[in-house]
Amino acid sequence: MNLIIRIIITAGLVFGIAHFLPGVHVAGPFTAMVVAVVLGLLNIFIKPIMVLLTLPFTILTLGLFLLVVNALVILLCTKIVGGFTVDTFWVAMFFSIVLSLTQSIAYSIIGGDK
Repeated sequence: MNLIIRIIITAGLVFGIAHFLPGVHVAGPFTAMVVAVVLGLLNIFIKPIMVLLTLPFTILTLGLFLLVVNALVILLCTKIVGGFTVDTFWVAMFFSIVLSLTQSIAYSIIGGDK
């Protein structure tokens, strides 16, 4: 049940952020739900591989390169999900930062970080 709540919250955040952030486009609430699921799967399966492959850069930049990895995951999601587009790499990076921050706030409010 907690997973379903997290997906719904993430979908709402994706839809809301896309509404206010120029350069991010989501076709509708169902597309936002698909984006939430795909982002979750990419974060589980693809992101750890990317982090491992870019570990020297991450160490050299004291972890800041993880922002680039997050942006690349967002851009990969745009290739997978039709109806979800992000105009540029920099928009993807800003979107990933805003999404991460709002997810942290939302999950702490509902008590999902237990």
